[in-house]
Amino acid sequence: MATELLGFEIGATSAWLVWILPFAAALIIPGIAKLSKYGTGHLSKHATGYIAVGFALMSTLSAASLIPIALEAGEIHHQIPWIESLNLNAGVLADPLSIIMSNVVGWISFLILIYSTGYMKGDKDITRFWFWMMFFIGSMQLIVMSDNLLQVFFGWEGVGLASYALISFWYRDKKKDHVGTEGRTVLGMLDYYSPTHAGMKAFIMTKVGDVMMIAGMLLIFVYAGTFGFKELLGDTEWAVTMASQGLLVPAFVLIFGGAVGKSAQFPLNEWLLEAMTGPTAVSALIHAATMVKAGVFLVARIGPLVFALGAAGILADQFFEIIAWVGAITALLLATQAMVNPEIKKVLAYSTGSQIGYMMMALGVAGLSYQYVDGYTAGFFHLISHAMFKASLFMAAGAILHTVGSRFMTDMGGLRKKMKKTYAFMWAAGLGLMGAPFITTGFWSKDAIFAAVYESGNEWAMPLFAIAVFTAAITSFYTVRMMGLVFFGKQSKHIEKMEEEGHHIHEAPLSMWIPYGILAVLTIGVGLVGLSFEDGLHHTFVDYLENSYGIHTEHLAIESSILPEFLQGLNPVALGSSLAAFAIGAGLGYIFYIGRWVDPVKFVNSNLFFYGIHKLLLNRWYLNAIIYWCFVVTPLWLSRGVFRYFEKTAIDYGMNDGFQKAVGWSAKVVQGTQTGVSQSYLFVFGAGLLFVVLILLI
Repeated sequence: MATELLGFEIGATSAWLVWILPFAAALIIPGIAKLSKYGTGHLSKHATGYIAVGFALMSTLSAASLIPIALEAGEIHHQIPWIESLNLNAGVLADPLSIIMSNVVGWISFLILIYSTGYMKGDKDITRFWFWMMFFIGSMQLIVMSDNLLQVFFGWEGVGLASYALISFWYRDKKKDHVGTEGRTVLGMLDYYSPTHAGMKAFIMTKVGDVMMIAGMLLIFVYAGTFGFKELLGDTEWAVTMASQGLLVPAFVLIFGGAVGKSAQFPLNEWLLEAMTGPTAVSALIHAATMVKAGVFLVARIGPLVFALGAAGILADQFFEIIAWVGAITALLLATQAMVNPEIKKVLAYSTGSQIGYMMMALGVAGLSYQYVDGYTAGFFHLISHAMFKASLFMAAGAILHTVGSRFMTDMGGLRKKMKKTYAFMWAAGLGLMGAPFITTGFWSKDAIFAAVYESGNEWAMPLFAIAVFTAAITSFYTVRMMGLVFFGKQSKHIEKMEEEGHHIHEAPLSMWIPYGILAVLTIGVGLVGLSFEDGLHHTFVDYLENSYGIHTEHLAIESSILPEFLQGLNPVALGSSLAAFAIGAGLGYIFYIGRWVDPVKFVNSNLFFYGIHKLLLNRWYLNAIIYWCFVVTPLWLSRGVFRYFEKTAIDYGMNDGFQKAVGWSAKVVQGTQTGVSQSYLFVFGAGLLFVVLILLI
């Protein structure tokens, strides 16, 4: 049920307001702050926060008003003139994909902003914080609601700019705002980063992907003459021409490069860990609602287009293979590092990159399967699931940081009796991350990914499936490890010292724990009806993919005598693997960090092999250090060498100095010929004339 709108009807207006309202708030907030500062009227210093929360709510309600359209598998496509010389229009595309995504972004962001009113209370740069938060949300919603790649790219650069500003928000670079262990080095590179350094790192690394993305976009525009998603699908002659010249897959892979950068996928994943220098509210926003989810959404937006082209005989399997393997490698790579890291926010950051890898794997496998909708639904379901429990975990971690005053889990311990609400909510959200069976959203979404990979039937199915299951076991392990270090065991010496100095360990204020409490409860609540929720999402995407892209789905029911009636339809191999991964990972985590039956430090140091593995993982597989050596240290060394030995020696002291002396010597020679005696000039003139005559006679 597609609707092309010419005027601003109610649906179209709501679609535009979803991204316009956050930008409007960003523009209003500085002015409100000025009025509050000088005491105009009855405005208070909290007014900017109220504006941010209020406009975020209005934007989210605009997104929510579009839900009936998504449930009917309909869409609203509305355009206005933009760049007439290129025949380009600006527009919004409110279809099931963008409507669901805009609601995820909107509601998660709204709760994070409420949390921020407590978390950022008293910060002297609060106006700047609210401005960039609203700019961030507006940019993400622009990506989601846009109907063309060029407009998406404007939002894309907007989230990049906002992330830079918020990651380096505490730009004074105080030690307490750094990440890493002071003085620690890896391969000679300092593994300790300030907020400004982390912000620049995120900005530069994501720009690598952005350059790839715009190159792919322009390549397609040259052949198609449009950036519009609907227009690209309407006439596929451009794709036939590009495919015949071997440019179609490279163009889409270049666009995927943008997603690799924004979603912190291998090999552009290293910026995400240093992004923890920003306020925890920023971390929650980046990891749950914006930035890293932008890459997943982009793949979900262009993936059906590429698959539809493949169904039309234009092969693009390599595109989906690349997505699936990048996701699988990232999922495993970052999960292993989360097993050993001592900083709570970094563990959650590693976890985010790993879980995004799951989503990419599912979207990639979708394109390698006859049942495209299965992987597509699984990947997007996990995006929704992850948004809930990861936002909750980050906000709860921020509450702990507020109380304990340290980012290291070794400075915590025994907090379950003093932060009972946070303890309960973190367990609920953590169980979602672990994929606790039958009661959490994470279980159903991961099981859907396992099933999609296992049933895809492509040549890479089994290796990808093994990586997915192994990563799930690791995820369970590091989640229990985090909970054990933070909430179990004895109080750390750091906490004992704080209490001796009169600092009371207490629960987070109401404005902070309610938002992450809501999301933790939803993780379990939606999980209890997870199978029905997944089925509804699946049917919505079946209709969406068929109506919008002509991708047909065969409805296959899986029956198994092994499974009880309420689990019929699930793949028994995927289900069994999911249960085994959860049990093994959680069991090992309990042995080491909750039951404390085995001392993990002694265990690691007792064996050279385990010591080496631990060091490898703690040093981030040495990838971060190698990137610095290859792309920072070596280029700087070469540039300094060029400056010292070429510019200063060859150019300044060689060519420039030599040329200056040559000109000076020539001037002296010419000056020596200027005698000022007219007879000498006549003699030289005559001799020259005679010489010319003799040459002519000869």
